[in-house]
Amino acid sequence: MADTIKIVCDNLGEELEVASGTSLAEVARRIEPGPRPFLAAEVNNRIKELNYKIYTPVTVRFVDVTSFAGIRVYQRTAWFILQKAVHDLYPSQTLHIRHSLGRSGFYCEIEGIDEFTAGEAANLRRRMHEIVAADYPIHRTRALTSEVRARYAASGYTDKIALLDTRPRLYSEYYTLDDVTGYFYGALAPSTGYITLFGIEPYYNGFYLALPLRTAPDRIHTDFYQEKMFGIFREYQSWVGIMGVPTVGDVNSKVLAGDAGGMIKLAEAFHERKFAWVADTIYEANLTRGTRMVLISGPSSSGKTTSAKRLGIQLGVLGLKPVMISLDDYFVEREKTPRDENGEYDYEALEAIDLELFNDHLRRLMAGESIDIPRYDFVTGRRTQHNAPLTLDERSILIIEGIHGLNPRLTPSIPDEQKFRIYISCFTSVAMDNLSRIATTDNRLLRRLVRDSRQRGADAPATLARWASVRRGEEKHIFPYQENADVMLNSSLFYEISVLRPYAEKMLREVPDTLPEYDEARRMLKFLDNFIPIPPDEIPPTSILREFIGGSSFKY
Repeated sequence: MADTIKIVCDNLGEELEVASGTSLAEVARRIEPGPRPFLAAEVNNRIKELNYKIYTPVTVRFVDVTSFAGIRVYQRTAWFILQKAVHDLYPSQTLHIRHSLGRSGFYCEIEGIDEFTAGEAANLRRRMHEIVAADYPIHRTRALTSEVRARYAASGYTDKIALLDTRPRLYSEYYTLDDVTGYFYGALAPSTGYITLFGIEPYYNGFYLALPLRTAPDRIHTDFYQEKMFGIFREYQSWVGIMGVPTVGDVNSKVLAGDAGGMIKLAEAFHERKFAWVADTIYEANLTRGTRMVLISGPSSSGKTTSAKRLGIQLGVLGLKPVMISLDDYFVEREKTPRDENGEYDYEALEAIDLELFNDHLRRLMAGESIDIPRYDFVTGRRTQHNAPLTLDERSILIIEGIHGLNPRLTPSIPDEQKFRIYISCFTSVAMDNLSRIATTDNRLLRRLVRDSRQRGADAPATLARWASVRRGEEKHIFPYQENADVMLNSSLFYEISVLRPYAEKMLREVPDTLPEYDEARRMLKFLDNFIPIPPDEIPPTSILREFIGGSSFKY
């Protein structure tokens, strides 16, 4: 009789006895089925695929599409199915998963097809459904990197080879789905039959892959008509291509060649040109429609504060007098902060801002009065006062930065013509390879980890524990208003993850495996391992990145 072991299943809240060598898939079959299939499981707080076998006592938590870990498994597996379908229909052409679009989908292109028609979309959709119906198993194989490289070369995956060559390891892993080889930098579902909900629609030169939302997993969402955001992605995608750094492998190659300083200078110069252009646009609005207020919004760690300061410098060059206010300073004191459905402080809620005080200050400033604005201390959760009062004159322009800047409820008394709205986020433009994009949320999480440790006294477990609540708040309070912006700005720097790596790695390695945040810490460490570190020496003191790593010439 096989040896038996006891495992704790969090989904059941009880112990199970299983034979040594039992797979997670077998354990999952012993649990009362829910409305959605389990896609993977967290074993001792580390994500594992369902073919993982258990040989020692462990704690297991199965995840489905409604969890952050589960939706990532769903997305990656859908990408692999899409890769297989494109391979079958267009065997000599290359698929590119360009970037996210809308809340739950991805914009894709097939090299050589300048306009993807409705008929082609229907054929691709049909082939994907056939692959799902066939329920092809997805296998993961560990092999010598030389063997993996040869497989990639046979398939023409020069983008994947570039990353292998710049991050050499003795062994590497790859996945197979029927006759297709791939890798997606994270766990996949056991077979294609798990991915039942998706859509394909023509869009721009390519098509849109629509997938379910984590918060609404029973239908696909096609709210992808976000032209301003799409334009930002297209601009930066074109730019990193021209610069020769569309993928991480290309960035690593330049670092190894000693060209990190050149990349930093180019990226920073591009940012400076964008700030100058926005300042010119605001100046014109000031002349033609009497704009007196600039509202800068964006999700956590998007670089709003430094962007406001750099924009202020450019407006000063044009003869305007920028006056800065941060909405963070109008947070109510901590015990008055609203709580979310999990009982956690909801700093992303509009009600976390003292709207009465903020609007009273706006009214008095616009009337020419002098005011003392507060200063919020994130460590103590208390407000103090600024030392210098603020006053506006005829050349002044008020710059207000904060996550709620585009919400009409923030400034109801200010006429629209007096407001200029900017949405800023870290729209990551460099991809891991042609089929694996870097999530903007991962880029922002790295920024926040480093900043909160340095400025707000938060260690990695605390920041990781709050991140899910932050993201829920963004989905509810920020993203619905992003297309209200007059302009959008991308704060990402294509070299920045290479700089953030040493700072974040030290913090992430200190997360113990006894905490639920351990899996996210390990995932981020595995992700960071793909980047050759860049020292921060040549980063200018006005860079957005200095807001997070320190050394900025701006005061925060």
